[in-house]
This record gives sequence, structure tokens and C-alpha cells, in this order.
Amino acid sequence: MSRPFRFGLQSYAADTAEDWRQQARRAESMGFSTFSVADHVIGPGPALAATNHPVQNVAAVPAMAVAIEATDTINIGSRVFCTDYRQPVMFAKELATLDFFADGRLELGLGCGWLQGEYEAMGVRWDRAGVRIDRFEETIDLLRQHFGAGEVDISGEHVEATGFEGVPKPADGVPPIMIGGGAKRILGIAGREADIVSLNFDNSSGKIGPDGVGSSTAELTEAKIGYVRDGAAERSDGRGFDHLEIEIGAYFTVVTDDRTGTLGQMAPMFSLEPDQLAEHPHALIGSVDAICDQLAERRETYGISYVTFGASVVDAVGPIVERLSGT
Repeated sequence: MSRPFRFGLQSYAADTAEDWRQQARRAESMGFSTFSVADHVIGPGPALAATNHPVQNVAAVPAMAVAIEATDTINIGSRVFCTDYRQPVMFAKELATLDFFADGRLELGLGCGWLQGEYEAMGVRWDRAGVRIDRFEETIDLLRQHFGAGEVDISGEHVEATGFEGVPKPADGVPPIMIGGGAKRILGIAGREADIVSLNFDNSSGKIGPDGVGSSTAELTEAKIGYVRDGAAERSDGRGFDHLEIEIGAYFTVVTDDRTGTLGQMAPMFSLEPDQLAEHPHALIGSVDAICDQLAERRETYGISYVTFGASVVDAVGPIVERLSGT
């Protein structure tokens, strides 16, 4: 049986503090299940321009705290934290505190980091992917210990902490963990460790570009689901793939009656053919009816039931959220 649809709204920026609060409240009133922020740090300049990444003008942790206080029922999430940017114990403490104030509404999104130019601009060491993922796994272990009963005791190659209990403790256990990624190893870890798997591009290039978009075609997304299934088979909690929630960012969303023309204009931007973009799991292009039909097809094909839209299309996708949420 398919999971019911739910939808997230992700924002990178706000014009004012009140604008940020209003974005969160609006997402709540429109029926989105989650309001989330990404985790990027550097502002405009040559370092960011070289990555092709948009500016995020608010830091994730305080922005989430403000959104928590501004809302009553909507989940507040990170999509996703770069674990490399933070000292692990301090990170665990911040997350536990966010969970304390969220009163059960925290969605904990985690990733191992990928934007090479941001690392370098910040002076954060850019290790090869295998090292970053090793460190990521140790950080997950620390977080679970910090949220759990008893004292923290971890002595890894990258993370060391011992002799204390993590506080505050979550009232409802470890909050839902989302792990995001687009390559084989990280998706296997997600299948093994996460509650929510966020399918993303394979960003091995360290920047946004056609290579990343091309790594998430329909065919390659099928392969990614296979990596998640393989990881889920190794879970220690006895839960299999069917217990996982599969999420995806609808990065290329255009609500339009001219689907053919829009596909023809957009596809060359990503070095794709129009029919490839039409079936691309991160693209939703067409009328409200057509997009709703496509979401249903993708849920059947890939198990994707959780879709996150960017704040720039909130008005256009409102009818989709209203029609499909909970169905």
C-alpha cells in the first residue's frame, strides 16, 4: 500500500525577519507538512558564483528556531544539514535544543556535504568523498547516542565523545531522520539508517551543473532506489524498505498549459532531451492535472510520496498540495 502524499516547502532566504515568519506560517496554512531550510553559509562573491549555487541569507539553526516559534503544527526541517560544518557534540546539542522547542515537530535532515567551493571559502577541509562519508556515519552514531538513554561513548577515527549524557532528551525519542544524497554509498547508508530518504543529484563534481542533473534521470533514479533497498536490507531495527519514506526535491517545477514548449525551452539548459526532462523525477512541468497524475505515477514507480517544492513556486503549487495531501 502506498504512503499518502505529503509536501514540503523549502526556503533559502527572507527579506526581513517578519518575512521569514510569514513564509513559515503560510506553508502551515496551505497544508504543507514541512517548512525547511537548506544549510549553506557563504554570501555573494566569486566563491559562490563558481559553484552556481543560490545565496542562502539565513543560517539554518536560528532560522529553524524562529520558524518553530512562528508556527503551531507544521514540521520544521533541515534539508539537509552539512555535518562537516559543525563540531559534532555541539551540533548534537543544538539539534536536541531545537527538538525541545519544536515539541515533536523537528525533521532532522542530514548530509555529508558536497559544495566544494563553499568548503574552501570557509576554510573547512575538503576531504575525499569516502572520508567525508566515514565522518558522517560516526556523526549519526553520536547523534543517536546523544538523543538516547545513558552516557555518550564514541571513539571513532573522526568523532570522539565520552563521559556525559546528552541533554535535553527528546520527549518522543529520536526525531525523524532524513538522509539526503545521490550516490551509491550514501543512499545505502540512508536505507540502513534513515526514516526518510531524500533522493538528490550525485553531486560528486562539487558544484551545480548538468552533470548533477544528468545523474538523476528516470533510469538512474531506478538504480538509486535499488541502492536504498540494499541498505534497508541491513537495518538493525527490522524495518525494511517499505517502512521508509522516499522524498525528492521538485527543483524544476513549472505549472503551465504549454508543457511541450516549456520542455523544449528548458531541456537544453541541462543537456537533456525534452522527453528526458519530461520524465526526470526532479521535474514537474505541466498543468495542475498533469502534475498530479505524474506524481501518482512516480509514487507507483519509485515509492516517492514526499515532495519538496521551492518557495518561489508556492502560489503555483498550492492547488497540487491541496488536492493530494494525505491521499
